[in-house]
Amino acid sequence: MARPEAPFSEPLPVDAAEENRLWAVLREDPNDVVAFAQLAEVVRQHAAEGHPVNERVRSADDAVWSLAEELAHSPRAWFPLVELARLSIHDDRDQALRRLATAAERDPSGDALATGLLMLRDAGLPGDALNLGVGHWRPREHDLEAGRQLVEAAVEAGRVGEARRHLQALGQHPDAHGAAVLRRELERLIAIRSGEPEPPAAPPVAPPPTDLSLQDTPGPGYGSGPATGPIRLGPAEGALDVREEVVDLTMTDAQTPEQRRFFRRS
Repeated sequence: MARPEAPFSEPLPVDAAEENRLWAVLREDPNDVVAFAQLAEVVRQHAAEGHPVNERVRSADDAVWSLAEELAHSPRAWFPLVELARLSIHDDRDQALRRLATAAERDPSGDALATGLLMLRDAGLPGDALNLGVGHWRPREHDLEAGRQLVEAAVEAGRVGEARRHLQALGQHPDAHGAAVLRRELERLIAIRSGEPEPPAAPPVAPPPTDLSLQDTPGPGYGSGPATGPIRLGPAEGALDVREEVVDLTMTDAQTPEQRRFFRRS
């Protein structure tokens, strides 16, 4: 566990104009993870001021809770609901699971589901993650990362048979190349966890030819849409330092053409 004083040892200067800008961005798009992380750090700093060291973490988390709760009122908001679930999963598990279900229903891309599944796995609840995924995963429509999180949750829950069924369902995804690469990776994981011999290494799957006519079309891979893949903000007691921890916002996976954005907590 992080030391209570660690998140506040070097307070960030708060620019009122920048704070107002972040609020405006989030009211327009409550799922803008970059703006949420930056504004969360601002409200954490505000909440910590004037409190004893041993009360700062709780005060800061309460402030982030209020921020997420206000943004979650938007019918388009899913990321604030995931953050509320993360903050409450050990105090009110049932309500946290309902928030994750609502987040998944609000997001047709599957990013909300993938992020919720990852959050539950991080919390040591792979069974709950599996139940959430089974109820909301649409393999033909959702990003492949949602399928990955579901299969890995099934493996962690010790339900290898279900993991294999979900692995087969990945074949329904329209990105045949990406699905094939992911299935090979997950097949090895299942074999390792179930004590079976690992499948022989398959020759690399050639990527599909690039359609140059689509290169000027904006899309999630080019920063015009939400982040692709789950977003991990980490444990509530961690310190989210936007100055150092927002890295490679369009980090490219070496094996797939997809681009993903992640956050890390120090």
